[in-house]
Amino acid sequence: MRFALIVAALLLAAPVLAQQLRPATCSRDLLLNEAGFRQQKARLAAVATADQATQCRAFREHVAYLQKARSVFATCQGEPERARNVAEMDSELVNYRALIANRCSGR
Repeated sequence: MRFALIVAALLLAAPVLAQQLRPATCSRDLLLNEAGFRQQKARLAAVATADQATQCRAFREHVAYLQKARSVFATCQGEPERARNVAEMDSELVNYRALIANRCSGR
């Protein structure tokens, strides 16, 4: 009985403990993510008509940004936002890596 009470207390405390484990910088990091997405969108639009080497460089930089953004979402958000945003980042990473593989080999 005592063991069951301890387990129940730990299960009830788990969301609070998980919330406390988030870095103190999460609020700032999430705001920077949002600003970064706007910058990335502008960068990608700016190279839409550029030469292939310039586009490939922008695509690789975008992949690096997406990896960083994914990490922030995974660390700083709670469910269901975390799952949705991490899945979106994973999907975008797959798409941009395929784009790079198809259009940027050796560039």
